Amino acid sequence: MRNSLVKALALAVSATTMMSAAPAMAQTKTLTISWWGFNGEKLEQYLLAPFREQCGCEIVFETGNNGERLNKLQIRGGAGVDVAYFSDSFSQQGIEAGLFQKFDASKVPNLANVYDLAKDPQGGYGPAYTLGRVGIVYDAAKVNPPITSWNDLWRADLAKSLSLPGITTTAGPMVVVKAGEHQGVDAFADADGAFAGIEALKPNVVKNYNTGSEMINLFSTGEITAAIAQDFTLAQIKAAVPTVEWADLKEGSIATVNTVNIPVGAAEPELAYQFINFLLSPEIQQKLAEEGVDAPVNKDVKLTPEQASLWTYGADLIAGLQTVDYAKMNAAKPGWIDRWNEIFGQ
Repeated sequence: MRNSLVKALALAVSATTMMSAAPAMAQTKTLTISWWGFNGEKLEQYLLAPFREQCGCEIVFETGNNGERLNKLQIRGGAGVDVAYFSDSFSQQGIEAGLFQKFDASKVPNLANVYDLAKDPQGGYGPAYTLGRVGIVYDAAKVNPPITSWNDLWRADLAKSLSLPGITTTAGPMVVVKAGEHQGVDAFADADGAFAGIEALKPNVVKNYNTGSEMINLFSTGEITAAIAQDFTLAQIKAAVPTVEWADLKEGSIATVNTVNIPVGAAEPELAYQFINFLLSPEIQQKLAEEGVDAPVNKDVKLTPEQASLWTYGADLIAGLQTVDYAKMNAAKPGWIDRWNEIFGQ
């Protein structure tokens, strides 16, 4: 009798323990992030591990290029991911497809110290966590006088010495915009005028490139002395050809923004807001910039001149950037691709 009572009590205690433990186990949340997967070791050390410690959560990833990940998100109707990293033209596509929630800035206090350009770059959706720029790089040992304007791309002394980004790359459509400006027209309103500018530029073009490594190789072999490029390639270009410089353009370089959005089907939206706030904190932004991961958007980040030289950094530089209407660009791009390929025989 006594043994039966003891066993009954033990079972009751065991059941109670299991019941009380179950909610605790269920409270372990999982944050799912969609991103490229670059700089994985540094991001694990300086961003993900500290956030796990803060949130007590697990983090899993969906990796791939912009197009692949956006397609997966669209197939799932905006579900399966809590935080989505995309470059600006792809995040604009996601917005137009209804894949992202409107962003509640009140849940991200660190937005207060972010550059205005990064706070709300796409009209009520996620902020930019880093800024970049598209501009001109040139070999200062071979190009004289220096390049100081977008219009210099059409100079006669640059004949057969220029490389352009392919039309399907991030920077490619921006060439069409600049060709329009060179011709005195708006490329979105007058594609004929803009592509007359591309035709006029063709004699200076050696080759279109589709990857940064292709462009760097063209500099290394001496086939080109100038190119339109994104600033994240500058360090690698200078490592190959130390005399290459970023052109100080009087019109300004073109801003590119990488955004973080919360999809409409996010399972953990509050955890997503916590992560984005953490990502935008001065401490994390400082460390990621110092470690060569991303340019900072938090105004409290302080970099040495050497650290800053490779980034889109500082109030004056950022204020001088030109911006692009990605809704218009995405709408125009299919027609531009066809016309570009006709000119360059692709």
